[in-house]
Amino acid sequence: MKYGEKEIVEFDINKEENYWPNNNNKNYVIKIELPEFMCKCPRSGYPDFATILIEYTPAKLVVELKAIKIYINSFMNREVSHENSINEIFDTLFKNLEPKWLKVIGDFKPRGNVHTVIEIDSAKI
Repeated sequence: MKYGEKEIVEFDINKEENYWPNNNNKNYVIKIELPEFMCKCPRSGYPDFATILIEYTPAKLVVELKAIKIYINSFMNREVSHENSINEIFDTLFKNLEPKWLKVIGDFKPRGNVHTVIEIDSAKI
């Protein structure tokens, strides 16, 4: 196994080291775009590709950018639906960051003439 593959397989987004203190008291929005998301369709095994957009207003913590990159890459060999992948990303970040506000959007590339966008916004749940 190559070092990058090993890093992805062994990575745990829930470790405390992946979150840093937010040293700013003001409300501001962090926007992260991850344009190379990939997972596998649980029915066919075909790859699904998406751009993941994460926006949040931090409270006490921010996510380390390399950590979010590796976490997103960890989906590439998993069989998971569009809906479940975006819900997992949202739930994981919401639990670990405890942000003032969080939105996660999964904009999946068309496959079979279907374009899917999944959006979860903590202000609406």
